[in-house]
Amino acid sequence: MSILSIPSPIYGSTHSSLSISRLPSSLTAQPLQVRRRAKGKGVVVMSMEAGIGVMATKLGMMSFFQPDGVVVPVTVVGFKEGNIVTQIKTEATDGYSAVQVGYRRIRDRKLTKPEMGHLEKVGAIPMRHLQEFRLQTVDQFDLNQRLIFDELFKEGDLVDVSGTTIGKGFQGGIKRHHFKRGPMSHGSKSHRQLGSIGAGTTPGRVYKGKKMPGRMGGTKRKIRKLKIVKIDKDLNVVMIKGALPGKPGNLLRITPAKIVGENIPKN
Repeated sequence: MSILSIPSPIYGSTHSSLSISRLPSSLTAQPLQVRRRAKGKGVVVMSMEAGIGVMATKLGMMSFFQPDGVVVPVTVVGFKEGNIVTQIKTEATDGYSAVQVGYRRIRDRKLTKPEMGHLEKVGAIPMRHLQEFRLQTVDQFDLNQRLIFDELFKEGDLVDVSGTTIGKGFQGGIKRHHFKRGPMSHGSKSHRQLGSIGAGTTPGRVYKGKKMPGRMGGTKRKIRKLKIVKIDKDLNVVMIKGALPGKPGNLLRITPAKIVGENIPKN
């Protein structure tokens, strides 16, 4: 039985080993970075990025007036100290190519000794967030290199932005799944209740995935192909058209938009 060891996305250590003895040979023969989840199997691998990206902080929303007078709703994104390359992973050492980036400087005592040792190894400052960007090649990057947003992107580019959505807590079916409510008159006994959730003897259970009340929000969400409207070097902010996940102060991950046939292969 063959065993696949998936490296940790932060420190390169192996946290778990997954059995892939039942996977088809066509799947195990593919490179790790392009492997996808097989139905019913336990292999989960991050997809490859179209290019290196950066981390940023959401500041809020505003209206931006273009030179032709058109008003565009934009989200203002700022940058704290960071976006420094802390580790470079290659096919020879880790089995895949990736660049690990650190963001947002914090005090030394906020990190554990292993975390501090990982950053001190390359001479980087203590940072709160570490994320990986899996790429086809990492030859153009150096350790402790600082990534500058306006050197990677320009106005008019399309980007993918991911972050954690605002947590709403435990919510009912109407707010969570947009269900219709019942009559609000005195005789009605079903105002905002969920109603029937399944049949009786057959199947004798509730199907998995049934839309019911539960925790809403607080999940990772990616908004694709958003346009960069304005890059302000003086204020060190970027204005991106549309809404971005989370509330002000939320951590964002900005990468080049994946466009099949241009920066992502069709196969």
